[in-house]
Amino acid sequence: MSVEQKVALAKEARSASGLAPALAALGLPRSTWYYHQKQRVSYPEKYQHLREPLEAIARAHPQYGYRRTTVELREVYGHQVNHKVVQRLHQAWDLPLLRGTRRPRPGGIRQAITAVGERANLVAGRAVTRPFEVAYADFSELVYADGKRRAHLIPLLDHASKLVLGWAVGERADTVIALQAWQQARHVLAKRGIAMDGMIVHHDQDPVFTGYGWTAQLLLGDKVRLSYALNGAKDNPEMEAFLSRFKTENHSLFLEVQTLKDLISVVGERMDYYNEERRHSTIGYVSPSTYLETG
Repeated sequence: MSVEQKVALAKEARSASGLAPALAALGLPRSTWYYHQKQRVSYPEKYQHLREPLEAIARAHPQYGYRRTTVELREVYGHQVNHKVVQRLHQAWDLPLLRGTRRPRPGGIRQAITAVGERANLVAGRAVTRPFEVAYADFSELVYADGKRRAHLIPLLDHASKLVLGWAVGERADTVIALQAWQQARHVLAKRGIAMDGMIVHHDQDPVFTGYGWTAQLLLGDKVRLSYALNGAKDNPEMEAFLSRFKTENHSLFLEVQTLKDLISVVGERMDYYNEERRHSTIGYVSPSTYLETG
């Protein structure tokens, strides 16, 4: 009888005779039993959040092996991982084959970013003093359901007031949830009588932010000025700091929820707390809402 079969029998017998007698009868060590109760995650699943940046690097730099890719992953995307991890993921996802494919022609927005160079980053060295002058956006992964499931969050954060203008959560980091977050931000700005024309929204060069859906709505539809980070997370420190705090402070709450619907509900509650109650040192230890009311 295999270990897996013994574990299955122990589960069935546990309710009737108790765990200890069941393990003794089957000759199954307690340590083995507990080991099999833990959720075992495959290597690619554990590092799923690295797949998109690794694929992007493989297409942008088809000549890179895993060592150069590791450096690129660290310095451009802000992921600190060992080169052995990158090597295993290359093999698991067949990235060497991807590196051998022809690099796709960049879209219009990416061509424009390349053409203007450093001027694509509109916030670098800019002194922001007024609320709703500059906002930041980015995707981040949320782990929930006892660590078994993952979703993606995108917030839009105002620089001066630290108010989260809009946010959305979905199963994938795609244009759909990005525009959901933006529509929420548009509603908040409209209620406050704020014109979006000329406002800067800063983010990285994620395919969503350089794609037609996002740029057509913000750039062409709402006359927003789009700003692009040229060095990954290093060029979007305000958003990185917010996401780090938000995820750390609410980590245990996210792990407790079991469905995406419940996760969205909890994120909404915590966003309300962040905007209405949480004191922020950079705005005088008041909440974003209080700052806007009294500033």
